[in-house]
This record gives sequence, C-alpha cells and structure tokens, in this order.
Amino acid sequence: MCGIAGIVGVTDRESARLALEGMVESMARRGPDAEGFAELPAAMLGHRRLSIFDLSAAGAQPMSSADGALWVVFNGAIYNFKTLRAELETLGCRFRSDSDTEVLLHGYRAWGIEPLVRRLRGMFAFGLWDNPARRLFLARDRLGVKPLVFAAGKQELAFASTVRALKRGGYAGDISDAALLDVLRWGFVGEEHCIYRGIAKLPAATILEWCDGRHRQWSYWQAPAQKPSRLSFDAAVAEAQKGLREAVALRLDADVPVAALLSGGVDSGLICWAIAELGADITAYTAGIANDPWDESAAAARTARALGIRHCVLDLGDGQMPDIDELLAAYDEPFTSSSALGMLRLARAIGASAKVVVTGDGGDDLFLGYPRHRHLWLAERLSHYIAPGVASCWNRWDLPALRAGPLRRAGALLDYATGGVDAFFKNTMELAGYRAQGLLGARFKAPLEKQRLNDPGGAGMVATLVDFERGSRFVAEYLKKVDGATMHYGIEARAPFLDQELWNFGCALPVDLRLRGGELKAILRALARRHVGIGAGTRKKRGFRIPAERWLVSRWRERGEQTFVDPLLAQRGWLDGAAARTELSRAADRGKASAELWNLFVLENWLRQNSGDEFPRAPSQRRNFPPPAAMGASC
Repeated sequence: MCGIAGIVGVTDRESARLALEGMVESMARRGPDAEGFAELPAAMLGHRRLSIFDLSAAGAQPMSSADGALWVVFNGAIYNFKTLRAELETLGCRFRSDSDTEVLLHGYRAWGIEPLVRRLRGMFAFGLWDNPARRLFLARDRLGVKPLVFAAGKQELAFASTVRALKRGGYAGDISDAALLDVLRWGFVGEEHCIYRGIAKLPAATILEWCDGRHRQWSYWQAPAQKPSRLSFDAAVAEAQKGLREAVALRLDADVPVAALLSGGVDSGLICWAIAELGADITAYTAGIANDPWDESAAAARTARALGIRHCVLDLGDGQMPDIDELLAAYDEPFTSSSALGMLRLARAIGASAKVVVTGDGGDDLFLGYPRHRHLWLAERLSHYIAPGVASCWNRWDLPALRAGPLRRAGALLDYATGGVDAFFKNTMELAGYRAQGLLGARFKAPLEKQRLNDPGGAGMVATLVDFERGSRFVAEYLKKVDGATMHYGIEARAPFLDQELWNFGCALPVDLRLRGGELKAILRALARRHVGIGAGTRKKRGFRIPAERWLVSRWRERGEQTFVDPLLAQRGWLDGAAARTELSRAADRGKASAELWNLFVLENWLRQNSGDEFPRAPSQRRNFPPPAAMGASC
C-alpha cells in the first residue's frame, strides 16, 4: 500500500517538479515509511511507501530496471508475486529485491503490459514508464480496490492515488455539479465523475496508455455473467469454501504483523475461521458501542471464543469516536458514509500493533447478502403473475396511502414488480427526500434528467442491480470507505472475498443458487453454520452502522447549527439554507436527523475545507530528485 504520483510529457521542468512534490506530500499518510522521486527526460515519478514486502531499501520506489529503461510506481499487493517471480527467473530475469513491485518491471519486459496485468492476482494501481519508447502505462485492478486518478492536458498527463494529490499539483478545475448530485443521491461521488472538473478516475480493470500527448484506455477483464450451472448447492458450498481458504492464505503473506476485523456477522466470521484453520497467530478487532442497538461486540466475542482466536473490542462510545474533521481529512472527495467513522477508529487502534488487516468486505456483493437483493428477487417472481394491464394501472396510480404505513412494504414490492430496477431507484434518482424537506436550491429544483437502469439483456432484476452497483456503490462507497480509513493510518487492508478467482466463480453462479429459497448469501450462511456456529449462520444482517444522524442533533448540534449559517451550498444555489436550518430544528425535536440532512452537513463542511487553493506551491528545500544520469542505479 502506498501513494503514487507522476507527470509525463513534461515541458516546464521546474513547475512539474514543484507540482509533483506537493502531490507526494499530500499522500504522506498513505505511505508513512519513505518518500522517493525520479526525474527522467520526459517524466517525473513520485512515491510514498508503506513497507509490507521487503522492508529494506531494495524495495524502495520509484523502482527501475537494472538498465534504467523502465520505471514503476506501485500501490497495492500482488499476492501471487512469488509464483510470477519463479516463472520469470526461468526466463533469465534476475531480481534485486524481494518485493512484489519488481515483478512488474520484469513482467512487462517479458510479456508486455496486458499479458502482465492479466497474470496479476491482487489489488493494484501502478504507473509504468517505458523510457526508450517514451510511453506510460497506468493500470488498475479488476474490481477497483486501489484508486487511480489522472488529469490529461494537451501535452501533459498527471496521475496519482488521490484526487487531493492532483488538486495539490494544480490539476483540478471547478466543483462539478454532476459530482455534487452524486453526493446528494448516494452520499459519495461515483466512478464516472470527480468532485473537480478536469480529473478522471481510471475505471476498474482498465489499462491506460499514453504516448506523445495522446492516450487511450481499454478494459482487460469483465466480471463473468451468471450462467446455468450443473453444480448442486452443496457442491457450490464446497467450492466456495476451497476458494475462500485459498484467498485468505494468500492474504496472510506479509513481512509485517497482520490483524483481522471481526463483526458479529457471517463474512468476517468466515474469514476468521479460515485464519484459525490456517494456524495464523492474529488478533481480531471489533467495534463496540455500549448499549446501542447496533452494537455487535457480544456476537463477535462468541464467534472469537468458538474459533479460539484472540479478540479485542474497541469502544466507539463517548470520547473515542473520530470527529467530523477526521472524516473530511481521510477522504479526498465528499463522503458521507457514517460507518467510515467506525472504520477510522478501528484503523487508528489497529495501527499500533499491525500494518495489515484482513477484512470481510465483498461477501455481500458477490454472494448477494443485502436485503435489496431479496426484495428484487421477490419482485421479479411477483412480476410473472401480474398482467400487463394491471401493471400499467398500478404505475399510473399515485396513491400515498398504498405506499405508507402497514402497506409500505407491499406497495414497494408492487412498484418494483411493475417498474423494475428503475422503480427501486426512483426516489433516490429524483431526490425525493430533499424535495419533501424543501432542501434544494435553485440549481437542483428543476426536474432531473431520468436515468434508466433496466437490463436490455434479460438477465433479471437482481443481476441488473448487481451490475449497476459494481460500477458505482461497490467501488465508490464500500471499497473507498475501507481504503480511505485504513490508508489514513498507514494500514494495508486485504479482503479475501475480493479475490479474482473467487469472484470469477461466484459471479457465474445463478442468482437462484446464491439466494436459494430467498435466503441472503445462502452459500456463505451454509458455510458459517458448518464452521462458525448456528448463530452466525442464521443471524440477521445488521451492517456496520454508526448513529451519526442521532449525533448530528446531539453531540454535533452546535457544529450543525454553525454549518447551515450562510452555507456555501446556498451561496452557489445548491441548497436552501433557511430550509436546512428549519429541518435541523425539527430533527432535534425528533432526536434524529434525516439522511439527507446528514449528507448536506458533510458536504458543506467538506466544501469549506476544500473550496480554496489550500496548497500554494513553494520552492522545495528538502527533496532530492535524482538526475537522469542516475537512471541505471540500483533501487
């Protein structure tokens, strides 16, 4: 895990040098162990290092080939690098380090960029500079675990691990309306947008090639579509167990201490089971909020005792929770996921004893564990029994009584059955909650352009939802939450459920097999009942939640009131400030703010901290860029 940055097509060397220094400095928390730079005739590379493999200077970056022709900056972990290294050594390659990074240099020279990337098993984002060809390659892992952003001009291209780094380098434009709309709808900026104009996110499973001021990009992998399977349910469970155990084993390999996260649920329980089975000596950590209905520490403690692993509960109560400013500092774009506060607290505590943490992220996404998966699964079945005429009439009726109170669930199910996935997202897409509270400013009061998510290929509602969210919420919220929190404290997070081989297996399984009989992630629950205990396998999904909406009208009440006094959002026409103040007062009476008000609270505070040029460039007094003549030196 690290922070990477680079500028290619350099014309003004002094300006580029200052920009790169600022970019690298802004990512110091991603790589607290070391800093490195390389200056080449048409490229400059920078790196912040978090040492996981080969802690010696031989693993430092930017790393070059022995002849200085190839250079790389890399963020992530290649779990099969020892296998690839052995293969490359049979081809005559000689390695100078024991790091996974060096595999990229030899692999590119031996196989070319796409064959190399296809061989990589892990999470990665890297920039590889081919100096003789004056060519840059950027690559991002299959699922988008590691971030990579870039800004392309007429001649130059700059890239980095974070949006904040490119802003620091002077490559950010104005705030994007489309990105703000994402935050209002979802609580995060999606992968298709960036909070600043002029910056783009390299999509997951994508390679970008730059040469002579021009760039192109292409995808090297797609998640397999579901297909009919001859596997029985029991056979699928056995195959999932085998794949999970292998994925966990790969992620325990490190030259530094490793820890694990343990909630009271299925996914992290299975991860800890596999760790115990493999005989690893680790401590599992759980977030606890005493006397809170969302607290899962007791269930987690039972799982730890059953598995025989060390367990530590971290109190997230009064005085222990990160404040809103830490949330703003950890994420380079507006990010309102309240559970990120818990992840930050966990990361802060784990960082005192470990530099790698294994998590259960991805199990719900791959094996279908969210309630919305079952809702659409049921709606799809119901749709087969509804005549087209009845569906048309239902969609024309706008009767609130049929969609509220005790009829709310039934009404929603009929909406989904007759309107498909579009109906599921209708209120979110149209900002219905904000409109009902009168919170929108003039710029968003007009009807928004409708987006359609219906599946043209007939794969089904659940498959359509999963495909849509894989390119949006999965990467931009779930993966970003973990990466942002752990990297803020210099920790590498590894998620076995994101293993590409396990993903290839799980995605191809029919939805009906993964939701057998309507049971959420039925395959993993069967595994949990077998290895973790009946309780873990049957426990209702609760999610990792922090009561931020309640805290906004209690411990953060004063901050909330200050936030909505002459807010920037209102000055720029995105928010009705008076309505926000009124809604905050009503929320205090209720004892809980709405999700919409929480989103606006975070967004406004983020804008206040990031609205100006907070990183003026200044001449360097301590960086030492090696000159081009030193390119052949060993790393």
